[in-house]
Amino acid sequence: MSKDPATLLREHGVQVTAQRLAILRAVSGRPHGTADAIAEDVRADIGAISRQAVYDALGMLTEKGLIQRIQPAGAPALYEDRVDDNHHHLVCRTCGKTVDVDCAVGETPCLTADADSGFQIDEAEVIYWGTCPECLAETSGVGN
Repeated sequence: MSKDPATLLREHGVQVTAQRLAILRAVSGRPHGTADAIAEDVRADIGAISRQAVYDALGMLTEKGLIQRIQPAGAPALYEDRVDDNHHHLVCRTCGKTVDVDCAVGETPCLTADADSGFQIDEAEVIYWGTCPECLAETSGVGN
């Protein structure tokens, strides 16, 4: 997160609270974290907070464009604060590790669909699936 979290909240018309600041810090510190993992980090940071309060704040922060929600098929939603570009994700089928992948060609080629059916496209979401290096090493016996 390049800007101060309190400044970001104010710029987006969101009231600054200790809970929202802690959630933004947790999302920034744990890219691609689940809501439950973020809640654990927030509790470690500020103490008690309900699971529902975390879910509500994540939803509102996503709606305001401060964070991004990623929903890989068959997996829990993930959250990140990289919202300033149209990047993609790579997910390990074995352990669920998720990493960012920049668009392969130029600035916004991913926004050019073969057929747009009359839609004005403003975002593309691509999730690549595979096996991460650590899981590959475990299954091939490398390093054992």
